[in-house]
Amino acid sequence: MHKIMLCCSAGMSTSLLVRKMLEEADKRGLDVDIAAYSATEFDDRFADYQVVLLGPQIKYMLESLAEKTAASGIPVAPINMMDYGMQRGDKVLDFALELIAEKGAA
Repeated sequence: MHKIMLCCSAGMSTSLLVRKMLEEADKRGLDVDIAAYSATEFDDRFADYQVVLLGPQIKYMLESLAEKTAASGIPVAPINMMDYGMQRGDKVLDFALELIAEKGAA
């Protein structure tokens, strides 16, 4: 199972993207756990996931959040602004899976 965390300022707009990602994963027959949380929940939640994707509104927090996950080897990356805005669940899912695969190869 792939475990993907999305993080944004409030967790609301990102929850729509989670739904699109889950629909795409279902089409592909992938076993995934995808959830959206607010940045205030980051510290309590990230350890349960293989990758954390950040919404554009908190992209500025990338460095500080990546420092928190470094010891666990959990990649943190911003979601492409266009993919986020257009709610391209397929593209964001592909990006998350790529990061998980890269982590596994490291």
